[in-house]
Amino acid sequence: MKTVLKGALAAFTFAVMAGTALAEDTTLTIATVNNGDMIRMQKYTDDFTAANPGVKLNWVTLEENDLRQKVTKDISTKGGQYDVLTIGMYETPIWGKKGWLVPLTGVDDAADLLPAVSGGLSVDGKLFAAPFYGESSMVMYRKDLMDKAGMKMPDAPTWTFIREAASKMTDRAAGINGICLRGKAGWGENMAFLTATSNSFGARWFDEKWHPQFDTKEWKDTLDFYLGMMKESGPAGASGNGFSENLALFQTGKCGMWIDATVAASFVSDPKASQVADKVGYALAPDNGLGKRGNWLWAWALGIPAGTQKVEAAEKFVSWATSKHYTELVAAKEGWANVPPGTRTSLYANPEYMKVPFAKMTLDSMNSADPTKPTVKPVPYVGIQFAAIPEFAGIATKTGELFSAALAGQMSADDALAQAQTYTTDAMTKAGYIK
Repeated sequence: MKTVLKGALAAFTFAVMAGTALAEDTTLTIATVNNGDMIRMQKYTDDFTAANPGVKLNWVTLEENDLRQKVTKDISTKGGQYDVLTIGMYETPIWGKKGWLVPLTGVDDAADLLPAVSGGLSVDGKLFAAPFYGESSMVMYRKDLMDKAGMKMPDAPTWTFIREAASKMTDRAAGINGICLRGKAGWGENMAFLTATSNSFGARWFDEKWHPQFDTKEWKDTLDFYLGMMKESGPAGASGNGFSENLALFQTGKCGMWIDATVAASFVSDPKASQVADKVGYALAPDNGLGKRGNWLWAWALGIPAGTQKVEAAEKFVSWATSKHYTELVAAKEGWANVPPGTRTSLYANPEYMKVPFAKMTLDSMNSADPTKPTVKPVPYVGIQFAAIPEFAGIATKTGELFSAALAGQMSADDALAQAQTYTTDAMTKAGYIK
């Protein structure tokens, strides 16, 4: 009997040791975007590995368009290359519904997540990605250059005001562009900006029967306005500029205004990174008096692909990275202005955080965005800077290429819109939306 017990104990001990050895050998491969908040997170992962000594982290950090392409290909083919994915409010509900993502149950204080953000990352009440940061878009501007132009930025400007201010702030001899806007092709690059902008011009991607609308006056007005303002007041080579390029331009004093993600505020106001940190003001994204502002709603989130063999370790990492503990860690190390914004109710109830100059404007911008009613006219889709259908990414990538070519002067606005209309109609017909 003792021999049997001894053997059983030895087997149990071996199993435990084998399990420990396996844990020590666990390496999570994390695919992430090269945005500043994600880069910052990588600096603090010693905090995670100290609490989880059996887990090592392998980072794959990519530019936004590359990330989307590689992550989409890997998850759709069940490639199993990544254990944690940085994804957004577009992919998450589509992939969650397809069964490509693991439902998350261990997120730190999930009830504290902002409802608009958690709702955009859920399917049938189940959270399929945890938000790392949430954002809308807003105007970031140089207060000194606005004063020099003899103008005063309202909290809620119109597009007419923005164009006039951009023109007056432009000083080519001094290397200052009145405005910097996304021009790099991509459904999450120039088309995120242009789609949100088009909403404020009364445009929409599709009518109620899924017919594309690029042949309408509203879209022509949107593109003509954008191209005209960028020609007057934008930087050279703007067709190659996305979020990261415009951030660099603004930080080095080369932009009077920049309309982009609210999350950029912590970087343009950081004296260690920005030459104009003490000169930045903030305002809501512009409108045209039609009841819709040109701002979006987005969250970069962390999800776990269903194909990973390391769910337990991946869940621990996702919970850590999106926790209140991580927020407090960054606040202690770098100040409240640098914590990931836009995900938790408690953050905006924190009096220390609300002292941050852009905190209230970020929250107001996010609260003014309604993905269920994104446009002036009714639409059959959900989403502000995207239409939440699987086909959108491919269609908008092509459309973004056309509009970027128009910005580069390689084709006219009319030609770009006509080709976008034809391409989108063909794609939607092929996909069965148009009968």
